[in-house]
This record gives sequence, C-alpha cells and structure tokens, in this order.
Amino acid sequence: MGSTDQKKAARLKRKQRIRKNMLGTEQRPRLSVFRSARHIYAQVIDDTRGQTMASASSLDEEVKGHADFENKVAKAAFVGQLVGKRLADKGVKQVVFDRNGFRYHGRVKALSDGAREAGLDF
Repeated sequence: MGSTDQKKAARLKRKQRIRKNMLGTEQRPRLSVFRSARHIYAQVIDDTRGQTMASASSLDEEVKGHADFENKVAKAAFVGQLVGKRLADKGVKQVVFDRNGFRYHGRVKALSDGAREAGLDF
C-alpha cells in the first residue's frame, strides 16, 4: 500500500469517527466539506430526508467569474460565503459543520470562516 492510500484510509477512518455522532436535520443541516488538491466543495445536507439543500464549489460559474484569487485559501473563503448566501436565501441560519476527516486549518477553516461571515451559525 502506497503512502497516498494510507493517507486516504486514515482520513476515511477519521471521517467515520466524526460522522457517527453527527446528524443533519431540516432545521440544522450538515455542512459537509471535501477538499481535493485543486478544488474545494461544500454541500449542505438534510440527513433525515437524504437531500442536498445547497452546494457550492470552486468549479461554480460565480467563483470562476470572480476576479483571480491570490491562493486556494482565498478561493475557499469565497466558496464558504457563497454557500452561506445560498442557505440564507432558503432561511437556514444554523448548521452542523462536518470537516469530513480533514484537519481544521487552511482551506477547511477558511471555508467555515467564510460561511460564518455570510451569517451561518455553527
């Protein structure tokens, strides 16, 4: 097993440990973050219905149309603001943050800070 396989297996193990104590409801959905090498994705999920309420990523047209970002952390913060605005339009103010096994720093932290700036509470 290569080092990338070991890293992915360790992240998935952390993800399972985190997720077993977390459930998104309609009033307080789960904000799930996925970080790849190039992009960052966020989706807000109501686990009781198994439905995605809102989503945003660095691949969205609004993000691509925005001025060039100085780094991936700035882009992640913008994605967080975008998902926060989309949720605010639906009247949701509180979420449960699911870091998906990733460490809470860098792009993951920037996304959560951007969502907080847009009015989300978690």
